[in-house]
Amino acid sequence: MKKILIVAPHADDEVLGVGGTIAKNIAKGNEVYICVVTHGEEPLFSKEIVKKLREETIQAHQFLGVKKTYFLEYPAVRLEEVERCQLNKSILDVIQEIKPVEVYIPHMGDMQKDHQIVNEAVMVAVRPKYEHKVQAIYAYETLSETEWNIPNTVNAFIPTVYQDISDYLEKKKQALLFFCTQVSQFPDPRSIEAVEALARYRGSTVKVPAAEAFVLVREIKE
Repeated sequence: MKKILIVAPHADDEVLGVGGTIAKNIAKGNEVYICVVTHGEEPLFSKEIVKKLREETIQAHQFLGVKKTYFLEYPAVRLEEVERCQLNKSILDVIQEIKPVEVYIPHMGDMQKDHQIVNEAVMVAVRPKYEHKVQAIYAYETLSETEWNIPNTVNAFIPTVYQDISDYLEKKKQALLFFCTQVSQFPDPRSIEAVEALARYRGSTVKVPAAEAFVLVREIKE
């Protein structure tokens, strides 16, 4: 049994990017933990929507079988206002409590600034200088964030690891359906059809029916 942590800037990023991998690992007996870094605050987000999204997140995670969800409660779309040392420590505390073998983080080239800040904060927290060292770090893609940034050689998502989720794509889609406030109708990228299309495309790259793609950030072999 191994422990796996997925760090999500916003609720639903974890299912969009890693939902099939989450389901697959739980089916294999591994423990999956999720850390949601931000939540909405007025006036940008109504209390009703924030409350509803929290309920959806908990239901989706329960459906998948997530061991524990951490909510850090930093302000969404305003993460640059948070002191870096505070954010870094919050994430470090979660990692040192769980002691995961693998950590999944948003891609550094994502358009949303919250994603970039979380990527950097997690990389500070997983430096191999602590007693517990994370063995593998992967960056995941988030539809409507990873593919919408200005393309350049620095922020391009170039996958190097593919997780076969052929047997778990339906579970991922069902988990996404809990996010009524976030999922939209096709051709919106946060639609069930778009999520399936990406999984099929990533799968065809490695000749499996469906896959999730990741960038290997670091791996320590023992």
